[in-house]
Amino acid sequence: MSKKYDVYGIGNALVDMEFEVSDEFLDKHDVQKGVMTLVDEETQFKLIEDINRKETVEKPGGSAANTVFAVNQFGGKSFYSCKVANDKFGDLYLENMREAGIDTNFDYQDREEGITGKCLVMVTDEAQRTLNTFLGITSTLSPKEINERAIHDSEYAYIEGYLVSSDSGFEAMKQTKKIAQQQGVKTALTLSDPAIAEAFRDRFDEVIGASVDLLFCNEEEAKIYTDKDDIMEARSLLKKEAKRFVITQGANGAMIYDGETFIDIEPYEVNAVDSNGAGDMFAGAFLYGITNGLGYAGAGRLASLAGSKIVSQFGPRLEWPQAQDILRSISSTD
Repeated sequence: MSKKYDVYGIGNALVDMEFEVSDEFLDKHDVQKGVMTLVDEETQFKLIEDINRKETVEKPGGSAANTVFAVNQFGGKSFYSCKVANDKFGDLYLENMREAGIDTNFDYQDREEGITGKCLVMVTDEAQRTLNTFLGITSTLSPKEINERAIHDSEYAYIEGYLVSSDSGFEAMKQTKKIAQQQGVKTALTLSDPAIAEAFRDRFDEVIGASVDLLFCNEEEAKIYTDKDDIMEARSLLKKEAKRFVITQGANGAMIYDGETFIDIEPYEVNAVDSNGAGDMFAGAFLYGITNGLGYAGAGRLASLAGSKIVSQFGPRLEWPQAQDILRSISSTD
């Protein structure tokens, strides 16, 4: 019997504010390039003020949210557990989820007072994205936001790695995995960010524990997590950590371990302008593919093409017609 949801996701709910900046701007403000850094709201506000743009475009984001959004865009069905406040950004966020057809825990519970999290995305000339994140109320995401029924009704439970940075989020990660395994639901997890993979390796060890069904990471994260400089050595060690995994390699495509063999996924040539959301999109397209009959190689091709489209534009999400065009393109080649 088919499940109600392809993917149950849990992660931080953040409203993105994206700007193009120079390397000099990052240096001036002592911002570490290419990674996610947690900051307070005042620091975030000062950075935005110094960027000096008259208009700020605010769009719902968050890593796992982008992933489940992609699943739905390709024609799948998702549920998302998160935490937003009873404020205007929380309203914006949940309306965006509803428009995408994504069910959330707030279909069943009320919101608390507070401030919905915000992420300042700074993109430099070579398409590198740098994130300064004020978590707001999502810093208190906990097992209370988990929906056990939705996990039971899903093919995969997808866990955002950024949650390791808070004690309550870490507990939510562990509890989500435990519930999924008890109910025979496959688990997937992303390492999320090189700085996170390095700072919280012990916590990732505890959650992954050689029993995660599917691990997502990029090449740098794989090397950091396994403490290896060579990607071939890193991937060999990952076989002991997760049953299956995907290592994205940017312009070099991706490598997939399906539990038995490695599958190399060719890249699509593209003029990259913004890497923000590329990994999220890859995971969403891949999860859609393996839960909808494409197999690991087909899902990899879909994810690679979708990721190439994301980096060729600003913002971490596709327009709905783009997703369907990508799906048709892959289907016509199979």
